[in-house]
This record gives sequence, C-alpha cells and structure tokens, in this order.
Amino acid sequence: MATSTTEVKAIARYIRMSPFKVRRVLDQIRGRSYREALIILEFMPYRACEPVLKLIRSAAANAEHNAGLDRAQLVITQAYADQGPVLKRFQPRAQGRAYQIRKPTCHITVAVAAGETVE
Repeated sequence: MATSTTEVKAIARYIRMSPFKVRRVLDQIRGRSYREALIILEFMPYRACEPVLKLIRSAAANAEHNAGLDRAQLVITQAYADQGPVLKRFQPRAQGRAYQIRKPTCHITVAVAAGETVE
C-alpha cells in the first residue's frame, strides 16, 4: 500500500446493532471499489447493510469535498466495527424473577482512498 495516498474516514457511532452482525457485512466490501461496494450492499439481505451503505456514501462525500478526490477512483481501504456501550433492559420472567436483556451498540468506521487496488 502506498504511503502517499490520502485516506478519508467516516464514522457512525452508537448504531443499535451487534458489531458481530455488522462485521459480516464489512468483510464483504473491504478492499473493493466504491461502486462495487454500493452494488453489493444494495442486494445483500442483512439489516446491517443500511447504516454501512449510508456510511460509505458519507465517506465518499467527505473524500470528494474535503480531499478533492474523484468518487469513481475510490477504494475502501479500511472497514471495521467496534463495540459500543450495551443498553441493559429487564424482562419479567416466571416466579417474580427479572431476566437481563443486553441490547448491543457499535461504532462503524469506513476509510476510503484513491487508487485501483489495495493489498
């Protein structure tokens, strides 16, 4: 990977989704071109595709506006999902017990750079 290329990031924080389910989607688009990633995300059946698609469009807009890069030349260099805070809720159960329900959140980061291929 060349060191002179400018990498532009976009971060979506506190997405109400498990990071494991988001990573399944991110693994499919990492290293692909911007247009190819859009097509893949458009037809994947997962709920995680919607915030990832929005984030990739945001990263491309950032690259175009802030770094003056062309959208057609963009490649997704980094894509990862970190765990965010977990919302804890309680569900009533039998005999007066309370069952804890964990509602995970995640922070998704996507970085794009100009170039044709990424190692």
